[in-house]
Amino acid sequence: MTDALLTALADPARWRLVRLLAERPRPVGVLAQLAEARQPQTTKHLQTLERAGIVTCRRSGQRRIYALRSAPLRDLAAVLGRIADTADHADGPRATYDRYGRSVHAERLAAEGPGWADGRSFRFRRSMTVRPDLVWRHLTEVPLLARWWVPDDLRVSELVFEARPGGRIVQEYRDAEDADGSDTVAGRAEGTVEGMSPGERLAYRLSPLLPDGVPAFTAHVDLDLRPTGTGTDLSVHYRISDSTVDSADFVAGIEIGFGQSLDKLAATLADDLNRTAGAHDTKGADGSHDTAGTRVAHDTSDPGSHSRSKT
Repeated sequence: MTDALLTALADPARWRLVRLLAERPRPVGVLAQLAEARQPQTTKHLQTLERAGIVTCRRSGQRRIYALRSAPLRDLAAVLGRIADTADHADGPRATYDRYGRSVHAERLAAEGPGWADGRSFRFRRSMTVRPDLVWRHLTEVPLLARWWVPDDLRVSELVFEARPGGRIVQEYRDAEDADGSDTVAGRAEGTVEGMSPGERLAYRLSPLLPDGVPAFTAHVDLDLRPTGTGTDLSVHYRISDSTVDSADFVAGIEIGFGQSLDKLAATLADDLNRTAGAHDTKGADGSHDTAGTRVAHDTSDPGSHSRSKT
């Protein structure tokens, strides 16, 4: 019904008739005069509006009097209002889009020459509700990394993470709704693991690539894990070097994008913990516990092994 209303109202001539009928009911001849159109054309437009439920018609002697039906317009206004409210949600994707746009503008103004952003650093901290060893696995194992290591509305399309000093890192991502990979790659980065102490510290460098394959800058990322009474505190220090002028758009997205990724990590770990707790309460027909939900927590594979994923 909404599509029919929008189609009927999209024509400027019909929109003019709606505005005239909002003032008062009018006959076809008068409407044609006021709209400065021929009467047969006006009649056709009114019939289209009537089929869409926007106007109603009544015969009075030799005349056909048309009147506006306000209810469909109010319903349409309500639908449009809900759409606008969704777009304007305080913490929604549009708000993030606008925030990123402001950051891009500021960083482009600052990018006056090579090295313009060198030494810039960002710090992040997240409290996780699971043990450090489980957080570590999500930081170093490709199947788990792929679940969170990308900003909102994006998906990992290729991921290599060799969890050892000197190990290779490749991170490529696309729009989350780009199911067949036909859209342009949203981003690609390559780097190296610099150091690691399982369950405690991970350091790597990673360079986002420009469209021509040249590194935009080098990110030096240090992640420290500290056990707490309720789980793990994860602290991240993100530092920039080798920045090019063309890196402004990438630098503008660090705080937003990396922060979103860490939020996804915390949510993923919390979800796994909830599923694990639920699995402990579920028993099979033979009375044994169903451990399907505890696979992540109890997998004993070597976190330092070479892992690769491509989707």
